[in-house]
Amino acid sequence: MQKRHTNSSGRRLAVAVGIAMLLFPGAATAGGSNESRGFRKAVTLAGVRSHQQALQTIASANGDTRASGTEGYDASVEYVVDRLEDAGYAPVVQPFEFPFFRELSPSELERVSPDARTYVNGTDFATMTYSGSDDVTASATFVDTDASPSATSTSGCEEADFAGFPAGNIAIMQRGTCTFFVKAQNAQSAGATAAIIFNRGTAGSTGPVAGTLGSPGITIPTIGASYAVGTEQYALRDSGLTMRVRTDTESDIRTTWNVIAETASGDPDNVVVAGAHLDSVIAGPGINDNGSGSATILEIAEVFAAQERVARNKVRFIWFGAEELGLLGSRYYVNDLTTDERDDIMAMLNFDMVGSPNYVRFVYDGDGSHSAPAGPAGSAFIEDVFVDYFNDQGLASEPTQFSGRSDYGPFIAVGIPAGGLFTGAEGVKTASQAAIYGGTAGIAYDPCYHQACDTFANNSAAGLDEMSDAAAHAVLFMSRTKVDITVESATQPVRSSTKAIRPDFQPHEDDATR
Repeated sequence: MQKRHTNSSGRRLAVAVGIAMLLFPGAATAGGSNESRGFRKAVTLAGVRSHQQALQTIASANGDTRASGTEGYDASVEYVVDRLEDAGYAPVVQPFEFPFFRELSPSELERVSPDARTYVNGTDFATMTYSGSDDVTASATFVDTDASPSATSTSGCEEADFAGFPAGNIAIMQRGTCTFFVKAQNAQSAGATAAIIFNRGTAGSTGPVAGTLGSPGITIPTIGASYAVGTEQYALRDSGLTMRVRTDTESDIRTTWNVIAETASGDPDNVVVAGAHLDSVIAGPGINDNGSGSATILEIAEVFAAQERVARNKVRFIWFGAEELGLLGSRYYVNDLTTDERDDIMAMLNFDMVGSPNYVRFVYDGDGSHSAPAGPAGSAFIEDVFVDYFNDQGLASEPTQFSGRSDYGPFIAVGIPAGGLFTGAEGVKTASQAAIYGGTAGIAYDPCYHQACDTFANNSAAGLDEMSDAAAHAVLFMSRTKVDITVESATQPVRSSTKAIRPDFQPHEDDATR
């Protein structure tokens, strides 16, 4: 893909230094929704869905995926850039290198002898991310383990574990203590032709190990097996145990991109980041994860420009790449900032999966009142912006943990206040949640999470409409508030209501629209 819109240093737009925000007491409502009504009316479900449809079309034309490192992601970047340019923005495309991986066909695991048996991919074993690729049939040798349940096994962690290891054999090791990469690397160095790492066998660690080697470099097939598979082979270790391991993978270093666009107006010393990851997993189009968040902030950015909104605080929209491989785009973005540039960011608003078909209105738990940890000072204020909005709309919401699973993670790691919305992934909806939000208890919030069926049809129109309105309100509100949110959270650490904050909204003709 042509690397358009990249400045000479490959860095994002420069911003000024320091935070100079003021407490602005008053009795006017800030979390209230009246001030954003015209803006929210223009941010339509149809507009968000049209962007999702475009992303679906891109995926369909590119092997049904939009993962970073694929042509589907490149085309997704081009789409976002073109829409931003049409809206009047000057987007910057920020390149970065990352370790790409995908399976070209399903892996296989068999016991050839004694008592031949074929194991089930996904139930008995899984391919380690960044595994090498080969089809190996060989004798299998256990490495420094008696296969008893253990959380502290050092199997395969030291080179000495492989003393006398028969070169050409398949190494079987137990999970524990050191990284999967270290175990696989030691096996490879000892001449193993494949590596099987079975689970610990302790409570909660019995199933197949869907782990990662961290980066390319291991050339032998490496899989993670269940504890049952490991112990089954261990019982046959002295009976001429022969295994077959087949993996068909692609693993290398590639270039991908973040897309960054800023409002023309707004104080560059006070920046509100509205972020969403643009990539999908290899397995599917990712139209909920995270075409929903990407489409939402694109619609918000377009309406902000179309209505010629004037921001007090500069709004920076960012579409992150390679989130699905470990938040790589947001990590690169944050790590590339100077200390002063980080200090300029007053808040990060994250929108990841906001249209799940069996949705709940989750708000990130900024104050940590329901689940540790709390976010950096100011995160409680951001939480209240969303909670107060939903309350004004007569809509229930509930907190979700700052688990670090999405692109806010690198921001809060360096002390930047954050918050955002989420409608659920592989978690299962409870009966009480079904009674409040509708939907079906006992199944996942998104039954197509990280699967090929995460298509345009994998959506709740009601949920996406409600969450995109909340996102629009929060972006507009945070673009205008005069409050130092870190001070506000420090002075009122538990549920600092935004009702007491005056955002200093200026009248806008679109806000009068009913």
